[in-house]
Amino acid sequence: MALSTLSSKSLYSNANNLVKQNQQQPPTFSFVTGNKTHMSKSHLSISAFAAEPTKNSVAVKEYAAPGTGKWSFESWKTKKALQLPEYPDANELQSVLKTIEAFPPIVFAGEARSLEERLAEAAMGNVFLLQGGDCAESFKEFSAINIRDTFRIMLQMSVVLMFGGQMPIIKVGRMAGQFAKPRSDPFEDKDGVKLPSYKGDNINVDAFDKKSRIPDPQRLIRAYSQSAATLNLLHLPLEERTRQLDGAHVEFLRGISNPIGIKVSNKMDPNELVKLIEILNSNNNPGRISIIVRMGAENMRVKLPHLIRAVRRAGQIVTWICDPMHGNTIKAPCGLKTRPFDAILAEGRAFFDVHEQEGSHPGGIHLEMTGQNVTECIGGSRTVTFDDLSSRYHTHCDPRLNASQSLELAFIIAERLRKRRVGTQRLLSSGL
Repeated sequence: MALSTLSSKSLYSNANNLVKQNQQQPPTFSFVTGNKTHMSKSHLSISAFAAEPTKNSVAVKEYAAPGTGKWSFESWKTKKALQLPEYPDANELQSVLKTIEAFPPIVFAGEARSLEERLAEAAMGNVFLLQGGDCAESFKEFSAINIRDTFRIMLQMSVVLMFGGQMPIIKVGRMAGQFAKPRSDPFEDKDGVKLPSYKGDNINVDAFDKKSRIPDPQRLIRAYSQSAATLNLLHLPLEERTRQLDGAHVEFLRGISNPIGIKVSNKMDPNELVKLIEILNSNNNPGRISIIVRMGAENMRVKLPHLIRAVRRAGQIVTWICDPMHGNTIKAPCGLKTRPFDAILAEGRAFFDVHEQEGSHPGGIHLEMTGQNVTECIGGSRTVTFDDLSSRYHTHCDPRLNASQSLELAFIIAERLRKRRVGTQRLLSSGL
């Protein structure tokens, strides 16, 4: 069957078969005692939880990064921290953090190590990363239907990329921004009290206790904490607003063992990027650092080559990822934010073109998307127009690709991956 004629049903069926195959592989976990890490393999049921880790169960790099001194769990507090919320009751905040700290981690250390190994393969051009999910999510919208729809479109896209692009695919869900990075912006003034918010808008009102005005641990889903129990969580993003070389965010991230994503716009100076990578990855471990480029197609062609060359001169190994969403947000005539599908596609093409020009590897793509039939981004083969936006505009922050647009983009990227792979094979067979 030709790839272009694959139906959604057949894609989903193939994806399910792949998932079943992956489930046959036993996960790898580790625990730390003293300075030794012991590895074990075990089959766990999906409802099982491993023992809650202690502070010693997080692998910590005890090295002194340039100009920052010895790292500890508390060392970030000696640095200037931007974009942090100010909670009115410090004692109540500590009580909430203590409650969160007692929860088991969402992601285990072995899973973080596995992700780093896969990202290292992406840095070498052997696999491709597909990262997708919501920009922001409401606590009221966590449902089996929403999870199913997003999971299904991710599986369908990965099947298209794997078979069409002839590449193994890493699938990574995107955690909604407001759960991963607290911000200091007040979102609302109620009864004379400005409530601290997260990235996005006021959807977190449902998670706040009406009396204390701080997050209710029974409703807040482990959004943020400095606790050791939550350090093994995520592929952590470092934003332009918080990537100061001597800042608290960089200080905190340099000592944990999670893979780290650095979001980069056209404002990034190549020399600063090299310094930042050196601080966060002084051992130059492949897979630890991903550079998530987000700058629009025109800037991509002008700015990205200089970043790639600077990183290459420094001998640093990174995984280059394209985020074609954030550099292409516009305001529609009706006042809603939107993103043109053609602009998203143009930035993706520019990303591949630059890497082909520079002889480097396009490691993945990062999308804000949903499996639902929303009308938030204009364009695509099932054309969404400016007039259509208000009919099913459901995002709580930035516009997302709908299921049809996401799958269409996957087919286009798959064709680009296939051509790149065929070209590489021809070079190898010719001895060049």
